[in-house]
This record gives sequence, C-alpha cells and structure tokens, in this order.
Amino acid sequence: MANAAEATSVIKQVSNIIDTDKASVYFDMGMEFAVQYGLKLLAAIAIFIIGKIVANWVKKLVTRIMTKGSVDQIIIGFTSSITYITTMAFVIVAALSQLGIQTTSFIAILGAAGLAVGLALQGSLANFAAGFLLIIFRPFKVGDVIEAADVTGKVNAIHIFTTTLTTSDNKTIIIPNAKLGSDNIINYSTQETRRVDLTVAVAYDADLKEVRNILEDIVSGDGRVLSDPPHQIAVAELADSSVNFVFRMWVKSADYSDVFFETNESIKTRFDDAGIGIPFPQRDVHLYEHKAA
Repeated sequence: MANAAEATSVIKQVSNIIDTDKASVYFDMGMEFAVQYGLKLLAAIAIFIIGKIVANWVKKLVTRIMTKGSVDQIIIGFTSSITYITTMAFVIVAALSQLGIQTTSFIAILGAAGLAVGLALQGSLANFAAGFLLIIFRPFKVGDVIEAADVTGKVNAIHIFTTTLTTSDNKTIIIPNAKLGSDNIINYSTQETRRVDLTVAVAYDADLKEVRNILEDIVSGDGRVLSDPPHQIAVAELADSSVNFVFRMWVKSADYSDVFFETNESIKTRFDDAGIGIPFPQRDVHLYEHKAA
C-alpha cells in the first residue's frame, strides 16, 4: 500500500510539472503573439479611427464648399456621401494591410462585384447619370412648363432617377431621366413673352381689307397684346378652298393660353357679324356632255 501511495504522489508531482510547463509555453506564445501583432493591431485601430475622422472632415468640407457655390442640395448630399464612402474604403484597406492581410484579392472581388452590379443596373445608372446632368445644367427647374418625351406639363420635382410632371388636366407623369436626357426639351417658362400664332382662313369672295381691319381691331382691343414686338397680319397662302392669313401676336407667357382661345372665339364671332365666311374644304366639279357622232 505504501508503494502505491508513493507512486500516486510521484504521478501528481509529474502532472503538476507538466501543467506548469504547458502554462509557460502558452504564456510564451501569447507574449510572442502580442509582441508580433500587438503593435500592428494598435496601428490598424489608429489608422481606422484617424481615417474615420478625416473622412468626416472631408465630407463636411465638400458640403461646405458646394453649399457656398449654391449647388443643388441633391447633388450636395450625393457627392458628400460618395466622398465619405470612398475615403472609408481606402481607410479600411489600409487598416487591413497593416494587419498583414492581403488586400489585392479583396479589391479584385469588390471590383468584380461592382462590375456585376453595374451591368445589372445599367438602366438605373443611365437614369442616374441623366438626372445628375439635369441638376447640374438645369435646362428646366421646378415650376417650369416643359414639353419632352412626348408629354407636356409643369415640373413638380426633379429626382436623381426620375422627373415628375403635372399635366394641364391634373395627371401626374413620372418620366425616367434617361428619356429626358436623350430627347429634345422645350421649356415654355424661360422667356417672359411668347408669340401666339393663328391661321385664319376666309372664303375667296371675302373682302380681304375688311378681314384685315377686323383682325387689327381685335388686336387693338386686347390690352394683353404687346406693342413690341409688333403683331403681324399677312396673307400666307392661297389654299384650295380658302385664303389663309397668318395672325401673330406677342403676349406675356402667362397670358398665352387665354389670348389663344379668346382670340379664336372673337374671330369667329366678328366674321359671322360681318358676313365673312370661313370655308370648309370644297371642290368644284365640272361635268361635260359628250354627244355621240
């Protein structure tokens, strides 16, 4: 029994020695790891923290400069966000490189992912690019009446991807910016004045001097018609069924629609009172009789 007890005691002593050696080995490994990677880890953390501070500072600087330049708020927000994200991407890559992580493959993966996303969203990117250009070059602004992409309406909002119009009959039309960027844009609100163009057709037997006098009287009786530039009344065409006058008047852009509709009504009323006919398409047919020999 004494021998068994002594053996057990010896085993315990040996086990304690082994455990002590393992602990010493682990401690040494930990110290070696701390010495080897501790400074790198601290450097990576420092790079990340300082980089984030710099990214925020750059974002605020870009925002301040663009605000002083009276740039649109949409562009300011977008540009500052892109600047911050780009700066932070460089910061993260630099921090990972400090830890000894190979970032070449990581950057390649990000590039491939960006290419795939770009191909999948090329339509949206086209709208985005067109919206960016619309906001920068400003061919129209909110409140303008424009004609583009086969529609006419008042601009309610200009977004990065779409532009919203309201038509004269109160319909809302949302147009992708790519269509606006690739089509002609007619802006009816940029000029203070517009010309009302009318074609007035009268019968061939009408007294042209009387027609001219009536049109002149309509112009002189409408205070919305501007004297400069002067109006124009002239015979433009001897058509198949009528003599066509061009009747052109300059008005303020806000008065265009009212003058256009009311002048058409005045012409019809005054011509009826004067007995001047407004002909409809007609054709003279001549019949010849051929007698047999």
